[in-house]
Amino acid sequence: MDELSPQYDGTPIISTSRLTKAFGKLVAVNDLELQVMRGDVFGFLGPNGSGKTTTIRMLLGLIRPTAGRAVLFGMDNADQLPAILRRIGAIVETPVFYPYLSGLDNLRVVAASSDMASGKANDRRLAEVLDIVELRTYENLTYRKYSLGMKQRLGIAAALLSDPELVMLDEPTNGLDPAGVIEIRRLIKRLSALGKTIFLSSHVLYEVQQVCNRVAILKKGNLLKQGNVTELLAASQQVEVRMNRDDETNYALHLIQQIQEQGANWITGAHIEQNKQGQGVLILDAPVERSAEINALLARQSLFAAEIHPRAGSLEDLYLEVTAQGVQPGNAIGMEALASTVGTPAEMPGSGK
Repeated sequence: MDELSPQYDGTPIISTSRLTKAFGKLVAVNDLELQVMRGDVFGFLGPNGSGKTTTIRMLLGLIRPTAGRAVLFGMDNADQLPAILRRIGAIVETPVFYPYLSGLDNLRVVAASSDMASGKANDRRLAEVLDIVELRTYENLTYRKYSLGMKQRLGIAAALLSDPELVMLDEPTNGLDPAGVIEIRRLIKRLSALGKTIFLSSHVLYEVQQVCNRVAILKKGNLLKQGNVTELLAASQQVEVRMNRDDETNYALHLIQQIQEQGANWITGAHIEQNKQGQGVLILDAPVERSAEINALLARQSLFAAEIHPRAGSLEDLYLEVTAQGVQPGNAIGMEALASTVGTPAEMPGSGK
């Protein structure tokens, strides 16, 4: 996502240091160092079981870390949790509402249980959040008649009632059909435009790429990569070359491999794969600005490309690349912190997400 929240200023909203959580012998989160800045739409990525939900629960004070610390809004959540939570709206599990009450009445119940004062100001806020999640038209429809996407958006509306600075969403598109996924994507962009900082946990990499400006990739509780999406994708540039015939494509691959062996270390990899039309295309791991040079190298061998262009990077490609490399030995430092922690009871394991 290229556009940043109007509130983006580089100030850390979430900062963790050696954050570790073990359930018995299982280390669900290991030595985690996160930095989420004010105005970020921050994608927290990883497959089920990678430690995403456990991390969110630690940030929200729902479970205690085994080691390390988490600082939100400049406050340590170990001793300033109430002040922190007043500035956060979060959905960690599927929201539970009364099926026979309308969407509006369910929000009134949530507001009452949150000690929001009743009256015109409260009614205005209810209307505002329903507008934000695009449910105002359906506010009087009973909850049991809502689609799954509408139910998820009502849950987000409930999280927005206190007008939080930070919105934390754990797998908000889980189980949604394509239309529901698009609705949530549009909502996240709208919240960012309103100046909210968004912390979005997901394993749907394509969707995260549509909305997030920064990401962290987690695997088996270990942080593999963190940074600006554009910069991370630019670091793995590729050039796609389409020839006119398959035999030309195969010969072009052979030629490029020879050039690599002769010292062209600016080409770090080359392979052939099928494009959407079923044609074999040559994919080069090489700087985009050297596309003309690649074209010239092929032309000198009477190989004339039908098409040559930069290949857009994707979070999916990046994720597969970094997870294939595995966890580096240095990422085990959190176990030292774990070993030095005495007397911290371990909570029962949950889903391990």
